[in-house]
Amino acid sequence: MSSFNNTDLSAFKNVWVFCEQRNGEMMPTSYELISEGRRLADELKVELVGVILGDGVIELAPSVGGYGADRVIVCNHPLLKDYTTDGYTKVLSDMIEEYKPEVVLFGATNIGRDLGPRCAARLHTGLCADCTHLDVDMDTYKNFLKETSTLAEERIDGIKEIKVLGEPRTLERELKMTRPAFGGHLMASIVCPRFRPSMATVRPGVMKKAPYDEAKAGKVVIEQPTVNLSESDIQTEVVDIVKAAKKMVDLIGAEYIVSVGRGIASDVEGGIKLAEELAEVLGGVVGGSRAVIDSGWLPADHQVGQTGKTVRPKVYIALGISGAIQHKAGMQDSEYIVAVNKNSSAPIFEIADYGITGDLFKVVPHLIDAIKAAKAEK
Repeated sequence: MSSFNNTDLSAFKNVWVFCEQRNGEMMPTSYELISEGRRLADELKVELVGVILGDGVIELAPSVGGYGADRVIVCNHPLLKDYTTDGYTKVLSDMIEEYKPEVVLFGATNIGRDLGPRCAARLHTGLCADCTHLDVDMDTYKNFLKETSTLAEERIDGIKEIKVLGEPRTLERELKMTRPAFGGHLMASIVCPRFRPSMATVRPGVMKKAPYDEAKAGKVVIEQPTVNLSESDIQTEVVDIVKAAKKMVDLIGAEYIVSVGRGIASDVEGGIKLAEELAEVLGGVVGGSRAVIDSGWLPADHQVGQTGKTVRPKVYIALGISGAIQHKAGMQDSEYIVAVNKNSSAPIFEIADYGITGDLFKVVPHLIDAIKAAKAEK
């Protein structure tokens, strides 16, 4: 670490994405991040590099190129077969010290949330956790603020620089990392102007995966650097890996989601049962707003929103959900949004493609019957 100067910003170049694999299978979040990293690298006019750690995982490299990476660094070593905090932190930190990327992205998975902060601490740089939006280009960032924030446009247009240790510093090349703050009631944009690399963990499901390009997969440059790792570097031993049999709802991968909000308060059990019936005829899953989860009406893995999961289904049906900004941020990119609410002025109707003003307990049975009838006609 003595020769690593993280304040010499000009020495750092390129965007890196830690591509997480488990048992030789790439996690979907990695492809989402590679797709987003491609956009950031283009804005910075640098290369996009995927980094894979494991044992015998070279065959995964072309797929990373297929989603946009220019190069893939594959660190193969027997001690990297199973994830350990010590082993992965040392190897990835060593690679960052050697290659000096200016941006490093991790998925906000269990592994990413463990590995990212460890690397940031070892490299003495900052990390923004659980991001939902990333930008480099100032015009793109300002447009994002105009669409999603309550700041006055003239104030947004006036954003040009910040002060670092009393001196003005341009924001043009800084990675603007946006994440929920204060329990999801605010959105905070964070930059790391003094140190490199800028590091972030990104929530799964918030970045759109690009189409796979076979030609790019065939052209990607693959590097296999020497890995300096020994058993003495790892303080723990993986004796066995036991997978829990707990059934978790797959909100991120679902094409149809039926979510419930406070509107089911008069009959919680009945409201959830209706949502489950509607989800079943659609071939989808049930979600819920934060109020529903906090009230204990549904388990936490059903939560949609800034403090839950960000989803992009084909159809999102909001039952009795008012449409607070925290919830809208987690589902507003759905292809079609259908809202059912008694209050005709509920904010959810502002983003809904189809809105029904009425009692969900009366409306939903009609929806279920109509969908069943439509299916029967096919």
